Amino acid sequence: MIDLHSHSTISDGLLSPTALVRHAHTKGIKVLSLTDHDDVEGLKEATSEAKLLGIHLIHGVEISVTWKRGTIHIVGLNVDSENKTLLQGLSSIREGRFERAKQMAHALDKVGIKGSLEGALKYAKSGILGRTHFARFLVETGYAKDVRTVFKNYLVKGKPGFIEHTWTTLENALTWIHESGGIAAIAHPARYDLGKNNLLAFLNEFKALGGQGIEVISGSHTTEDSLKFARIADEFEFLASIGSDYHGPGISYKEMGSLPKLPKTCVPIWKTWNEVNLN
Repeated sequence: MIDLHSHSTISDGLLSPTALVRHAHTKGIKVLSLTDHDDVEGLKEATSEAKLLGIHLIHGVEISVTWKRGTIHIVGLNVDSENKTLLQGLSSIREGRFERAKQMAHALDKVGIKGSLEGALKYAKSGILGRTHFARFLVETGYAKDVRTVFKNYLVKGKPGFIEHTWTTLENALTWIHESGGIAAIAHPARYDLGKNNLLAFLNEFKALGGQGIEVISGSHTTEDSLKFARIADEFEFLASIGSDYHGPGISYKEMGSLPKLPKTCVPIWKTWNEVNLN
């Protein structure tokens, strides 16, 4: 089985890179990509464990971009995790993440939630601070029963802890991925409320900039979503990817190893990787 989208404690996952790979192994995953948000620090550790367990680890990263004032995630797969252009670009995003975190803490303080920055930092194992870390702190302190409820009540647009943030551009993200030898794929495309016209505009721009892939199967996709994006992959001649977007037990859309196969009409993104032979 294949899973090309997952997260560790390097970003907002619950499992260390080593523990994540071990978990993937128990679920029958043979090809795994660790795609932490805006950071590749965990790839060396994950690769070492994957070799021991016979898993083929694809080096990946998930990059946050701003497009028409909205946030879209682009997954870079099979990247060179030591490429200077990629590393410099990701570093600039991480700096912006910490500034956003301070603003989130200030906003939460205004509605009576004290110490959220320090609380979130307890859950962040590296320089990546994200909304999930704040959510876990709010669950711990009794403001909500689970992470999803925190997001719904505090951390999405229109709620007290939400902070508008400008990430990098789509062009920058694709440049970094391409210069590191990777393939860019649109992550969980059904989650973006773009509307028909904006979705078409985004897909055209993504392709014009050299984007080649799209997640047809995602942990957050319904069957209808997957069929829709399989048709889009065919129309735009995109390579199709599959990923659970696994973050750990209790906070993931789907368990590793539970996703359906790609529709037969799709051209799998791994067909471009000579070293991945699944036949």
